[in-house]
Amino acid sequence: MRIRGRWINALWIAALCCCASGQTPPAKETPPAGKEAGAPKEPNEYQRLPPRAAPTDYQSHAKAGAVTIAADFQAHAVPTPSATFNDDDYVVCEVGLFGPPDARLKISIADFTLRINEKKTPLESRPYGMVFSSLKDPSWEPPDTGDSKSKTGINTGGNGQQDSTPVVVHMPFPLQRAMEQKVQKAAMPEGDRALPEAGLIFFSYHGKEKGIHNVELTYSGPAGKVILRLTP
Repeated sequence: MRIRGRWINALWIAALCCCASGQTPPAKETPPAGKEAGAPKEPNEYQRLPPRAAPTDYQSHAKAGAVTIAADFQAHAVPTPSATFNDDDYVVCEVGLFGPPDARLKISIADFTLRINEKKTPLESRPYGMVFSSLKDPSWEPPDTGDSKSKTGINTGGNGQQDSTPVVVHMPFPLQRAMEQKVQKAAMPEGDRALPEAGLIFFSYHGKEKGIHNVELTYSGPAGKVILRLTP
């Protein structure tokens, strides 16, 4: 009986060893492409316009209650973190808002007005989307199609007529869309925001930059009221 019991135990041990040897450890999951540990992040071309290190890094700054308003007058230039565009129909102020630690502020572009050359009526701020129709990229040059030269028309009465209508070449849509997205990201964000915060504010103005001699930016909002005298 003891010998038989030993044989049975030996058979059970052999069976367990065979089962164990037939099992393979589960394969490690392969992370999705681009998600490997230490893989570089994709560059973000459309970045927010960061506030500068301090209010003193702007042309002008002043306190409205506990908040410091700082600003630069950019004239018809539209600066973004990756490129600078221009717009002949609008002028731009780059504004930074600073406060004590953990400060928040309800921001609205409607709280800002701009007075140019001491005009009686100040300019009201405009949403960033309104500048797109006249926004230009100075680094983009339209291709030379050869159609810009004058063409001789059909001679119907012995007098040659010339067609001098310029050919309008539009920026390719992908480039235009990228330019608009960059400006959208650089525009002043609105709503309840943690400080510091910064962004661009736009004002409709068709005059030439050389004709601007005096600029005043007024903030009148939840933090209080303050007037900044900017350098044209």
